[in-house]
Amino acid sequence: MKEKLLAFIDGLISYDYILFGASFILFILFIIFALLLRKKLIVALFFIFLGFATLVLGPTFGYIQMHKYIFKNSTKLLSQKKLNFVQAVVVKGTITNESKFDFGECKITAEVYKVTKNKYKNYLFKLKPFQKMSILEQNLPKGQMREFKIIIEPFRYQKDYNISLGASCK
Repeated sequence: MKEKLLAFIDGLISYDYILFGASFILFILFIIFALLLRKKLIVALFFIFLGFATLVLGPTFGYIQMHKYIFKNSTKLLSQKKLNFVQAVVVKGTITNESKFDFGECKITAEVYKVTKNKYKNYLFKLKPFQKMSILEQNLPKGQMREFKIIIEPFRYQKDYNISLGASCK
């Protein structure tokens, strides 16, 4: 847990610090308004609730939406091939930088999950893939597309499966 928290803090950019600071300042302002209006209990409680909602929800949703916009990318699965003599699957795909910024690195992840005839089970299987493999792509300029290959090994699953691709860029 400590390593994940340190990795998260290490990955923060200046926009994140501005977002967190602005949320904290809004929290302080709403609490001050609540203290000033303490004679009107309903309004004061509303400002206290609004302050804590801003403190918790502002950074959470702001971080997610901001990173979707700043680090916008798309991945496309070109092919997947299960090898016969080696327990592996070769996945080929492309990643496209759709943001207005250059990416220093992108972590591309291929996830393998089971497939059944039950659509509800398929939804649950997508949430918990049984195998993952990731690679790093360096220096992806804005508007550029790059092909990549990921080898998922050891791959011993014999039934139906699907592969999904995702990327997290900085």
